[in-house]
Amino acid sequence: MIDISVPHSARIWNYWLGGQDHYEVDRAAGERYRTAFPGITLLARASRGFLTRAVHHLVAEAGIRQFVDIGTGLPTADNTHQIAQRVAPEARIVYVDNDALVLAHARALLISGPSGVTDYVHADLHEPAVILEAMARTLDLTRPVGLILSGVLGHIASHEEARAIVARLLEALPSGSHLALSDGTNVFAKACVAAQQEYNESGAVPYHLRSPEELAVFFDGLDLIEPGFVPCSRWRPGTREPEPGEELDIFGGVGRKS
Repeated sequence: MIDISVPHSARIWNYWLGGQDHYEVDRAAGERYRTAFPGITLLARASRGFLTRAVHHLVAEAGIRQFVDIGTGLPTADNTHQIAQRVAPEARIVYVDNDALVLAHARALLISGPSGVTDYVHADLHEPAVILEAMARTLDLTRPVGLILSGVLGHIASHEEARAIVARLLEALPSGSHLALSDGTNVFAKACVAAQQEYNESGAVPYHLRSPEELAVFFDGLDLIEPGFVPCSRWRPGTREPEPGEELDIFGGVGRKS
């Protein structure tokens, strides 16, 4: 059952990215946020750009051929399997989300090329054991996996619980696996922090901004790939991507498990 009485982050994110899969309650919440913090659209695009570049790196340079993308969100252009299968058509991707609308769209739109595989798991990040069990049905967990956590850890209120979840997921993955993580921060724009607080009080599932130092600990024990854990727009930007006028409150990085 899809609840359209309260805004939902996946649908609002889709609205900011110019998608079509949202309701009036989501558009209203998205506009209130954008009024309080006009830079949110640029931030959303920077997050998406980081995902594209990180997945391309993992396939083209690190040789990863299987991925799990947790907190998938609603399909847009350049989803994880599309990025990966452009380079390696045989790539296998498992998408994980807990939203019924995402589930419906994923089944219809997240379709693999003929040489690869995509699967969708309806599961919650709070239950890493359930996710790992479902992953094993599609992926070979004896071979390296790209773990994608894009803008999802902020939904875990407890920082210690979030650390434990990421550690549990990484523990189950073999040497050579990679973590690609991006999440919202609270260091550059007071307007962003205020807008997020207002959103969290709207009845939607809250999203908790953290400092870059708090987020960087998710890479403890991993070999952090250059340029490190940085604002998403600074992570290996393409030549056609304009530099933002100011730093954005979303950081990203990629780390390798030895």
